[in-house]
Amino acid sequence: MHQPEADPVTRAEIRADLTRSGLNLIGQALSIFDADLRLALANRQYQAMFDLPDALTLPGTAFDETIRYLVLRGEYGPQDDPEATVAFRVAQARTFQPHYFERERADGRWVAVEGAPLSQGGWVTVYTDITDIKRQEALLRARSDALSQQVLLNAERLAAANRKLAATNAALSEAQRILTRTEARTRQVTEMVPAHIAHMDAQYRYTFSNRRLPVIFPGAAGDIVGLTLEQALGSATAQTLRPYMERALAGDPQVFEITHPTSGRRIRIALTPDRDGQGVYILSTDVSAEVQSREALAHAARRNLAARLTSGMAHDFGNLLTIILGLQGRLATRNLPPEAAEDVQATLAAARRGAALLDRLARITGARDPALEPVDLPALLADLATLSRPSLAEGTRLDLAVALPPGPLLLDPGALQDSLLNLVLNANAAITPPGRITLKARRNGDWLELTVGDTGPGFTPEALSRATEPFFTTKKGQGSGLGLSMVYDQTKMVGGTLRLSNGPRGAQVVLRLPWRPVARRMVLLVEDDDQIRAQVRDQLTGLGHAVIEAASLSEARALTDLPGLGLILSDIQLGDGLGPDLAGPAPVPLILMTSLPQGHPLRALAPGPVLTKPFTQSRLAAVLAAAPGPPEDPA
Repeated sequence: MHQPEADPVTRAEIRADLTRSGLNLIGQALSIFDADLRLALANRQYQAMFDLPDALTLPGTAFDETIRYLVLRGEYGPQDDPEATVAFRVAQARTFQPHYFERERADGRWVAVEGAPLSQGGWVTVYTDITDIKRQEALLRARSDALSQQVLLNAERLAAANRKLAATNAALSEAQRILTRTEARTRQVTEMVPAHIAHMDAQYRYTFSNRRLPVIFPGAAGDIVGLTLEQALGSATAQTLRPYMERALAGDPQVFEITHPTSGRRIRIALTPDRDGQGVYILSTDVSAEVQSREALAHAARRNLAARLTSGMAHDFGNLLTIILGLQGRLATRNLPPEAAEDVQATLAAARRGAALLDRLARITGARDPALEPVDLPALLADLATLSRPSLAEGTRLDLAVALPPGPLLLDPGALQDSLLNLVLNANAAITPPGRITLKARRNGDWLELTVGDTGPGFTPEALSRATEPFFTTKKGQGSGLGLSMVYDQTKMVGGTLRLSNGPRGAQVVLRLPWRPVARRMVLLVEDDDQIRAQVRDQLTGLGHAVIEAASLSEARALTDLPGLGLILSDIQLGDGLGPDLAGPAPVPLILMTSLPQGHPLRALAPGPVLTKPFTQSRLAAVLAAAPGPPEDPA
């Protein structure tokens, strides 16, 4: 018959009883005191050997109470100051040192005492009655007329040394076990840290690594112990790190940041010399997100400053420009002398340029949501080249190098074209003709990488650090200083990054945008409001998806097993049920939409993202792009 399982408390009591029973079967006396010098456990032989009262064998008994009882009973022989003896033995016990000694008790019996510290604090002591051994040694000595006195002494010393050596070996084995376990635990902890922890010797060779180097430096080997700095990270990165390593090996701690040339990640490295002066400890962390946030905050602060400086006067300045444009327009209609007519046209051009500048200020200081849509990027770049080539200086050419897999991408085409046109025109202004501007496009991992390079003089050190600041310009009064700032804002708005550098032949600007291929899917649209369903259907078809419509939960359930179905987009509240009920075991992603406010209980039923109505086509495109599942076969 099946017995009910004991509860945890009962099982713990059973295990404790088994432990006590096992210890009571040992022929030696045993006691365990904790780090507070209180009895944790003792067997019956402990009480019997020292004839202790029951009160001194209970868990929690203080060590000094037991020692005081034994001292006063004469266990340690006559004592001039019993309390001093108690204090001395308590102080010895607090050191938690391995020990072995043999002593004669007051009743003439001999006991061997063997103690070893515990990793949790406290110690365990084993007491062995060696009276018979001592008697045999005495008998052997009494009958040793034919034996050398020296041999007997050596035999006795050897026996005592062997017993002490056995106790020492036991203590060393326990210490080695604890050290091995601690080392394994330390390695496990370091391997869980999202950083690379290592040690390098004076010959630039790794002697320890927590195997997290590939997490920080993509493409690096995981097992680098025994490798040199160049072998582990490559010559380019090693050349950058060597000056810092040299200073750290000389005893000067270093904390610095580098950009990994392969991945573009920003890495913070801390070097700490070891105490022996034979190497350096290394801590490397990926701070790319922190640096981007820091840059974004700084840029936002500068942009807010620009907004505060311009918002107060923009309205009045706009009114003045309107008056100037109106007056000059009236003058332009009159029959004026040629010189006056040219002045009027020049004034009109300057006023229109001022109006355009106000518009650009409004765009940089005002918020704007990205307008993501499927884009044929090669075609967009070809149109951009056609648009910009007539504006280039004579002798300057624009070359395209597009290496992209086929298929549209989710991009903000207007913002991207504005950014690239701005970069091309900036490059044109920096070049002394004849020159060359190169626009490259390629996929780099999870990024779309767009690079605009030129054969000009490159960025100055000041421009490299300040080019994205509003109103910073190197065009000596001819530029507004808003171009690169707008490019930076538009790139950050879609989750990208902007990097300025000097290439081998001139300036180079790299835009990295999230790689968002358009996954054309068959979408089941479930919405009981006809007008909303029609509006969302138009958004889906505009993004290139095939759409099947359902006006109720029951109608949608009959369509969830359609071959090729790639996604379900449903309202949370339907006339005959709830949209979350469409979630099933089949690997078809479910995205829910609702006009319910944040925090409503029904929103918590969603297994994934929730689109809040009303939503734009760009917002819908971004959520669909992030949904899992294979795209529909375009064939």
